[in-house]
Amino acid sequence: MNAFKGTGVALVTPFLEDQQVDYPSLERLINHVIAGGVDYLVLLGTTGESATLTSSEKAQVLKASVEYNKGRVPLMLGLGGNATQKLIDEIEQTDFYGVAGILSVSPYYNKPTQEGIIAHYRALADASPVPLVLYNIPGRTMSNMTATTTLALSHHPNIVGIKEASGNLEQCMQITASMPKDFLLLSGDDLLTKPILSIGGSGVISVLANALPATFKTMIEGDSKASLEAAYSLLELNNLMYLEGNPVGIKNLLLHQGIITSDQVRLPLLRASEELSQKIHQALPR
Repeated sequence: MNAFKGTGVALVTPFLEDQQVDYPSLERLINHVIAGGVDYLVLLGTTGESATLTSSEKAQVLKASVEYNKGRVPLMLGLGGNATQKLIDEIEQTDFYGVAGILSVSPYYNKPTQEGIIAHYRALADASPVPLVLYNIPGRTMSNMTATTTLALSHHPNIVGIKEASGNLEQCMQITASMPKDFLLLSGDDLLTKPILSIGGSGVISVLANALPATFKTMIEGDSKASLEAAYSLLELNNLMYLEGNPVGIKNLLLHQGIITSDQVRLPLLRASEELSQKIHQALPR
């Protein structure tokens, strides 16, 4: 699935001060990241605050993003949950016009067994009209997908890759050592992009690429010196992005850059504190 190699950006959903979706800012953001060289867009994931968007808002954000993209890069849609049949119903009700794939997080809260995770994903992949990318993020789901589980799923004809955010490089190596040659290992941690590329990964689905798409393009496509310099340049900012929760930090960074008009988020998240905002402003690339 060459469509999902390189840099994918986990887009934020900009809000106005009244917490309605800010579509002009969304269009500006999409133009910004595409101009910066990202390879595909990921909509309505955690960074897009999908948990606090209504079904109608999600449909409208998807429709608007397809319109703003104008077919320039592939779109991946976040569709995840911990009730398998409910998620299948949602897939069946979704308009996939302009959508090249699904990113689906491993079931959270109810903590299924590895066999349950496999059965869940196989059911989704069977129901999906587009290819599926798995998403392992134990810090949010409290349930790790083992390398054995990922490799079992990698042979499903409609499962094309995994976004790995376990932070466990040994587990990532176990995946790349035995995965099918056309399966994609994608970094779910911005700072681990280079290490994951070095062991056979294919790219990243990034938070910071909302603000710094060209940096990620250099990290992935530049020569070894430029690539390392790009990676090191993210060290200070990356830490700040998560001090008060995601996407609090990245929205504040985008506000400082003038790409979005407000860093508003929806409860239970709160917008960046003044202290964090000042630190982000000071850490901005000059």
